Amino acid sequence: MTAPRPDDLPSDLTARSDTSEEYRSMSPANTTPGARVTAMVLAYREQPFLEDCLKRILASRDVDVDVVLVDNGCTYPDLTPLADHPSVTLLQPGTNTGFTGGCNLAARHARGDVLVFVNSDALVEPDALAELARVASRDEVGMACASLRLEQEPELLNSAGNPVHVLGLSWAGNFGEPASAHLEERDIASASGAALAIRRDVWQALGGFTEEFFAYCEDTDLSLRAWQRGWRVRFAPQAVVMHHYEAHRNTAKFYLLERNRLAMLLTVYESRTLRLLALPLLALELAMLVVATAGRWLPAKLRGYRWLWRNRAWLRARRREVQAVRTVADRDLAHLLTARFDASVVELPDSADWLNRLMERYWQWVRRRL
Repeated sequence: MTAPRPDDLPSDLTARSDTSEEYRSMSPANTTPGARVTAMVLAYREQPFLEDCLKRILASRDVDVDVVLVDNGCTYPDLTPLADHPSVTLLQPGTNTGFTGGCNLAARHARGDVLVFVNSDALVEPDALAELARVASRDEVGMACASLRLEQEPELLNSAGNPVHVLGLSWAGNFGEPASAHLEERDIASASGAALAIRRDVWQALGGFTEEFFAYCEDTDLSLRAWQRGWRVRFAPQAVVMHHYEAHRNTAKFYLLERNRLAMLLTVYESRTLRLLALPLLALELAMLVVATAGRWLPAKLRGYRWLWRNRAWLRARRREVQAVRTVADRDLAHLLTARFDASVVELPDSADWLNRLMERYWQWVRRRL
C-alpha cells in the first residue's frame, strides 16, 4: 500500500518549573502492583504542564508503570533531565511526527500489556491508570476512556467519551456537564485520545493509529475499527483525569479535521452505508464550504479535497485493508452513532432544529436498509 505524500502538513499544530531532584528520585507509588502499563506522552513546542503530567503518571497506584516520552519538537522544558527517571524512555525522532506518528512510535517501545495515551496537559489521578487498565483488560473490551475533567472546574466534564455523528463529525461528549451525573460505566462510540487505554494485543491487531492522519480523527477512527472487530469501547468513570483543555481553532486544524473525517468515512463504512448516506454527505459538504467561506478557511477545505484526490490509491488500499478484517457489520453498529449535531459542532440558527429532526428520520430510514 502506497502511503500518502507528507506534503501540506501544517507547522502550527496542536506554570513553569525546573526539573527537580524530587522528580528524578521519586519512585512509582505502587503498593500492590497490578497490570503492567506503559503511558505514552508527546511533547510539542511549549509544554508547561509536562513535568506535572509525568509526576502524576509515575505516582499511579496499583500498576507497574513506565513512560515513553516522544520529543516532537518540544521547545520548553528541556526534556533530557525528565528522561533521567529510570521509568522514563525519551524518544527523539528529530522531527514532528504528528500525534499519530508519535503515538505509533511510542507504542513500538512500550513494555506494558496495556498502553495508555495521555495528553501532555492532562493530570491523572492516583487510581486512574489502574482503573483504565482494569476495564481495558477485559476480553470483550478493546479500549477504555477516562472521565476527563476540566482542570479549572474539576466537578465538570471535558469528555465522557466522544459521540460520533453518522456523517463523521465527533466532539467532546457531555462537555461542561456535572461529572456526578455520569458515574456509570457504559459503551461509547469513541474514546478521547486525551486519555485512553488499549490492550497491546488489540493495538497490534488494529495496527495502531492511522498514521497518515497526522492529527485529529485518529481516536474516532481507531474506536470505530475496534467496534468493527468485535471489541467494545467503554467509558470508565472512576478513571479521573484533569485536563487543561483549550479549544483551539485555526486553519491547520480545520484542514486536518475535514480531510481526515472524509478519509475515515471512505475507509470504515461499508459500500452500502456510503451509498445510502450519499445525499446527506453531499449536503454537509456544501454546508461546510459555506461555513469555510464565512470563516475564511475555504483554501484549507479545498486543500483537503486535493489531498484526498492525490492519495486516492492509498484510500482504496486502506479501505480494502480495513474492510477485509472487520467482523461486525455496519447495521450492528448503527446504534452507536448519533444523527443529531451538537450545537458546539456546527453553528446553526435556533430555527434550524428541524435539520436535526430531518437527519434523525433519514438515519432511521437508512438503518432499516442496512
